[in-house]
Amino acid sequence: MQVMASPAGLVALGSCFLVLVVGAHGWSWSWSRGPFARNNGALAVNGICATSVTIHGYKCEEHQVKTEDGYILNMQRIPEGREGGGNRKQPVLIQHGVLVDGMTWLLNSPEQNLPMILADNGFDVWIANTRGTRFCRQHVSLDPVLPEFWDWSWDELVTYDLPAVFGFVFNHTGQKIHYIGHSLGTLIGLASFSEGHQADKLKSAAFLSPVAYLSHMKTALGVLAARAFVGEITTLFGIAEFNPKGPEASAFLKALCDHPGVDCYDLVSAVTGKNCCLNASTVDLFLQNEPQSTATKNMVHLAQTVRDGVLKKYDYGRPDYNLMRYGEPTPPAYNISNIARDLPIFISYGGQDALSDVQDVQLLLDHLKFHDVNKLSVQYIKDYAHADFIMGISAKDVVYNQVVQFFKNQP
Repeated sequence: MQVMASPAGLVALGSCFLVLVVGAHGWSWSWSRGPFARNNGALAVNGICATSVTIHGYKCEEHQVKTEDGYILNMQRIPEGREGGGNRKQPVLIQHGVLVDGMTWLLNSPEQNLPMILADNGFDVWIANTRGTRFCRQHVSLDPVLPEFWDWSWDELVTYDLPAVFGFVFNHTGQKIHYIGHSLGTLIGLASFSEGHQADKLKSAAFLSPVAYLSHMKTALGVLAARAFVGEITTLFGIAEFNPKGPEASAFLKALCDHPGVDCYDLVSAVTGKNCCLNASTVDLFLQNEPQSTATKNMVHLAQTVRDGVLKKYDYGRPDYNLMRYGEPTPPAYNISNIARDLPIFISYGGQDALSDVQDVQLLLDHLKFHDVNKLSVQYIKDYAHADFIMGISAKDVVYNQVVQFFKNQP
């Protein structure tokens, strides 16, 4: 399926989708709040559980989790499948990518989406949502209109968000947790586990379309965007929040698409690779509910990862600033090779993925070359691109069943 830029199209910057409408009056972002909009914090009425889970006959709970630095995150819990079951169930934590939220896992039918497949297979499913997304715009003292609310990158997701949700799930269940990440969700998982975080709470990890090294990203638009996202872009935009529906983002994309050599005709294929298995109705539902805001600083950090070819902490661009933050003039690296060698890991990647490129995944696997052989499972899917792993109509048979079996195989 191709999604064209006119009248509506999709563009991915990093590992996300942005909605673009090209009309007679120029470029503008299309933003539909849809039924999932926040209404004075009434998560029970308008939250992901009520709109996307309980309507299919599943139990679902809305939870709020406070991070150590004061952000209040929203989580969903699907404690069991439609058939119920009273046994003590193994918890699974699912983490989405950038500029989207946990809703992206629930766009297909219950028989085709990963959280409900896991629940029906006897798992206790928890869906994480990162700071800045629609149901995670609260802080103990900061308002989202303040630049200070957006002073973070994916370093803070590693340092604060992931530990907060892991701790919350562990305290509720008393069991070690299976982790699933897609795109940025894999990046923060890999970075966190490389530093030994969550070691006492983590049972295994599944990385879908993994993003760690991005130097072989095969997309002119994505590479150009990464080059454009330099540290000074916050001054250029004049804002700390990167809001895909705002005029600044619209002007930014238009400038990229006007650049020689960048083809924005089929935006989704141009950036994510040619997805084989997207359903038109699923894409329509996606367009009604995404994208979400993130910090401009986070986009800059992702761009640094692309440009530098190294997985490292945020670079403040000046040795003295880095020295104040890290005690050294350059940002320290995350060493993937430090991940515990006996951690059960499942990696699934696609041959058509222009973001999580095959060469970059091979580099990731090279950093795991000393991992226990019987603890590392790798799946290569020739026809899959980036979005197929979360919205593909064949993902249940191709990927999800393998993830379920991988988890069930862990003692």
